[in-house]
Parts: sequence; structure tokens; C-alpha cells
Amino acid sequence: MTESALVSCEWLKQNLNAENQVILDATFFLPRQKRNAQLEYQQHISGALFFDIDQVADLNNPLPHTLPNTKQFADEVGEMGIDNNMDIVIYDNNHFFAAARVWWMFRVFGHNKVQILDGGLARWKQLNYPLNSEQPVPVRTIFNAQYHPELVFDLKKMMSVQKTHSWQIVDARSTDSFLGQRTQADISLQTGHIPNSINLPYARLTNSEQQTLLPNRKLQSLFGETGIDLSKPIVTTCGSGVSAAVIILALYQLGRTEVPMYDGSWAEWGRQLYTPKQMKV
Repeated sequence: MTESALVSCEWLKQNLNAENQVILDATFFLPRQKRNAQLEYQQHISGALFFDIDQVADLNNPLPHTLPNTKQFADEVGEMGIDNNMDIVIYDNNHFFAAARVWWMFRVFGHNKVQILDGGLARWKQLNYPLNSEQPVPVRTIFNAQYHPELVFDLKKMMSVQKTHSWQIVDARSTDSFLGQRTQADISLQTGHIPNSINLPYARLTNSEQQTLLPNRKLQSLFGETGIDLSKPIVTTCGSGVSAAVIILALYQLGRTEVPMYDGSWAEWGRQLYTPKQMKV
């Protein structure tokens, strides 16, 4: 079995001051959630730096928080004082929502010494562990990034696999979004889903009480019940390339370590003229 991508809050509490370790708060909220991640960061786990997926992104791309190029990622991470020898622990305060994406980003750029805090800040608070308001001042260093294209699908690749049915496309959005029943905040987007995709809302992958990822046995059953064959190729998608990483995380825990994400997701696909309205049924 693959080494776990998760660490427990209990473990992190005991290892807060470990050498060569950096903690990242990757909290991100959708506009409809009406919460400010940077403001909430004012109370964070001791020593944590804020990782903004809207900033460590291709700012010239009209799509939201798409991957930056290799140089930009290396520069941004180096500014955070992170080098290639460091162990990274990532958490968020929104059901793995962006912690999983940042974990995926580091792996895309060749850094595998990265794990996610199981349960995130919500679980940390449940355990009554302390928070801190002091913002650490990182010392710039050098991070060498190496891009791994096998973990990323672009529109061209996605169109190909959709037409050939050569991959299972797993959509992490809520069922109402998948079925085209939720009004899009962006009127330029159509409603619905990529034809032949399978819906597995990312919220189903977590324990609602502790907000931790389901144990492997339950994850395996859930994938099976959803009609996803773990022995066949899988690519994940969602609204804008964030919650799709939660499915990648769950699959990683089950030993599927090379699952790619369609980074543009519905934010890109839903704008294309070739997307038929009937895909929502």
C-alpha cells in the first residue's frame, strides 16, 4: 500500500517544531461561501504560512487559479522559504477543498515530501489545540521545480479521452451542479457536465463529524458503488480544478498515485461551443 498522504492532528501537535518542516494554510473559499480565507488565517496553526491558490497561479489565464509555469511556482515557493529538502504539511478550513489541490500542485512540480493534515483546522479545533496569530517571516531560498505533465490534463487531452472513452472521467462537484440544476454565477458558463463522466461529490469522501478522510475500506466501497473501476485509467474534474484534487487524494490513499486532474475543469469546458445542452441530463 502507498505511504499515506495524510498526517493526524495528534501527530502534528507533537511535531510542530520538527526540523526541515513547513506548515501551509491553504484555506480557500468559493465566492458563494462569503468567507475570507486570508482574514481567517489571522488565527492559524503555529508557524503556518498562507498559501494562496489564486496567487500561485497563472495570472494571465482568464480561468481561475490555473497552474503557474514551472519558474513561477519555483519562485513563489522559494519566497516562502521552502526548499527541496523540506517536509510540507498542508491544511485548510474547508473539507480538504484546497489543501488537496496544493498537495497536488507540489507533486506536479516534483516535490513528493508533502502531506495533508487529516481533518484540517476543523479537526484541530475539535481537539482544542492552540492557534496562533503571529505571522512567520520566511527567508527566501531556492526551490527547484520539475514539471510532471502526466498529472495534468489540458483541454486537448480531455477532448480526446472524452471522445474515445479511454479514461473514466470523475467529476467532484455536487450532484445539482453535475446535473445542471444549480444556476451558474458566471453567466458565460453552460450548465451540466462532460459527457460520459461519473459524479462523485467530494464531500462524500469525508467523515462529516470529524471532517477526516474516510478510511480506505470505505473509500474503496464508495468508488465501487459509484461505478468507478479502480483498475482502469481515471482523470478527475470539478468546477475550477480545486475539489477534483480531493478525489485524487482518496485514490492516492488506495494506491492509485498517478491520477491526473483536468485543471481547466468546468470553468473551461463549460465555455466551449461544442458542449451540448443535453449533457445535463
